Amino acid sequence: MSEKAYKYRDIYDVIVIGAGHAGCEAALAPARMGLKVLALTVNLDHVAFMPCNPSLGGPGKSHIVREIDALGGEMAKNMDETMLQIRMLNTSKGPAVHGLRGQADKQKYHQRMKKLLEREKNVTLKQGLVEKIVAENNVAKGVITKTGIFYQGRAVIITTGTFLKGKVIIGEATFNAGPNQQYPANKLSESLKELGLELRRFKTGTPPRLNKNSIDFSNMIPQEGEKNLSFSFESKPKTIDEVICYLTYTSKESHRIIHENKDRTPLFSGDIEGVGPRYCPSIEDKVVRFPDKERHQLFLEPEGLETDEYYIAGLSSSLPYDVQIDLVRSIPGLETTEIMRPAYAIEYDCINPTQLKLTLETKEIEGLYSAGQINGTSGYEEAAGQGLVAGINAALKIKGQGQMILDRSEAYIGVLIDELVTKGTEEPYRIMTSRAEYRLLLRQDNADQRLTPIGYKIGLISKDRYKRFIKKLNLIKEAMEIIRKVQINPTEGVREKLKELESGDLSKPVTLEELLRRPELDYKKLKYFYQELPEYPEEIIEQLNIQVKYKGYIERQLVQVEQFKKMENQLIPDDMDYNNIKNLRLEAREKLNRIKPQSLGQASRISGVSPADISVLMIFMEQLKRGKK
Repeated sequence: MSEKAYKYRDIYDVIVIGAGHAGCEAALAPARMGLKVLALTVNLDHVAFMPCNPSLGGPGKSHIVREIDALGGEMAKNMDETMLQIRMLNTSKGPAVHGLRGQADKQKYHQRMKKLLEREKNVTLKQGLVEKIVAENNVAKGVITKTGIFYQGRAVIITTGTFLKGKVIIGEATFNAGPNQQYPANKLSESLKELGLELRRFKTGTPPRLNKNSIDFSNMIPQEGEKNLSFSFESKPKTIDEVICYLTYTSKESHRIIHENKDRTPLFSGDIEGVGPRYCPSIEDKVVRFPDKERHQLFLEPEGLETDEYYIAGLSSSLPYDVQIDLVRSIPGLETTEIMRPAYAIEYDCINPTQLKLTLETKEIEGLYSAGQINGTSGYEEAAGQGLVAGINAALKIKGQGQMILDRSEAYIGVLIDELVTKGTEEPYRIMTSRAEYRLLLRQDNADQRLTPIGYKIGLISKDRYKRFIKKLNLIKEAMEIIRKVQINPTEGVREKLKELESGDLSKPVTLEELLRRPELDYKKLKYFYQELPEYPEEIIEQLNIQVKYKGYIERQLVQVEQFKKMENQLIPDDMDYNNIKNLRLEAREKLNRIKPQSLGQASRISGVSPADISVLMIFMEQLKRGKK
């Protein structure tokens, strides 16, 4: 510790560096678990700020938002309270890939979350730029700010997003800055290196912001929202100040402008060294990589009710400002549009996430946790999910109550963290439904059934909420028993009604459950065949429809999960030295010693570790067990 640093009088249980989406969840969770938390942010006016699109959700991402809510986090509630529009995506496909997507009022989203932090009795929210993490004997002890204040803490959680040595790039113009031209955190990177952490350089970007009054919406396709939808299981559907989003496309002229200015594009000139996100590329990257595609979708989304700024999703860019003007005006509906803020790319330092445990605690420094984009992810949802896990685990460790690890069969958050820690990432990581092998079990509609008991156990779900949750489970069970018990005979009236509903004929008695398995029938239509069928809330009916129609697939995945759990439950000692296992290949030894997997299951997912290596490891562990006996 620097001798010049002033030791602050209070000692905190948890110190959170950053108050973005990861930082807010990382601060609120331990505070609500009864611990004293300090949240430090570069700028109090940007708490829970949305530097990119003013929205949450989509397949995979909405699953994480609902999982955060089921565990007792805040993101879903904050979204529901500040939402301008909501839609359900992928409704033509199965329930596993359905995804809510909502538009937020950016300023209100920030204001509500900031107020929550300010009024949470166990959180102290301060503006301060952290430059150094203090550790003694490889144990985190606190942080030192740019103003020379040493804050002491029993755990430190880094949630710095894209601020570490942030560099903004707009064509030939580059300057050191964080998102939205805030102060970058330049010295903290060096402190992390001194602690033994490996850093790498990533890149992300954001589109220009346009003046609503200069947009011709008549040349675009309206995208209206839906009613009676919400992210939080606790939110009641309410009337919102709904706004309309719009769809437009790039043109041939747009693509010509990009190709003609390719030599001025930092992405291709070599001026950008950071690795960008594969699944959210810049517009110049899309046009060059897909030359046969005549046009690309663009969505115009409002940034809020009290501003005329519009976000143009799909037009992320690092082109020079003058080229951006020509590019924007080549798009139908934007021929006379004024850019209020130019698009930019931002490079930043992040850590190699294989240096983390599944709790998101660093392997090098005890009590030091890392969450969000600093771990190599992209997206508000992925960040918030990690922040919640880091906050919970820091609190559990301080309280001596073990740890919370969500595995791949329990949550998308578990898939996200497992892949980061076990496999690492060479580019900004984005969650997708295709990453989850048990995605029919990990639906957004049943996140509460999977995770609310965990949230209740650790103290983030109230007794009242848990009672309502148990009541919901009982109603599902009650309804399921009724449809399994009631039989329908193939009377002339029943057969006529089935024909009217374009369903197959009936030749023998069947239960209501068997009828419900038919794709063209749902729970409400069963009323035609059984008048005494009880009325249930929509959320109960949704569960009945899904659980009955997908019963065979669900049962098959449950069997797969049992096999998966057997491997996950075979824990590997923390001090295992893989160099002592002679029959392991050299690559496997190196990877296993570096990752230090917690179980055979995790070891089997490490790139470079073969099934043969796992067999050798299983035999060695069995020998160890027998030796101990």
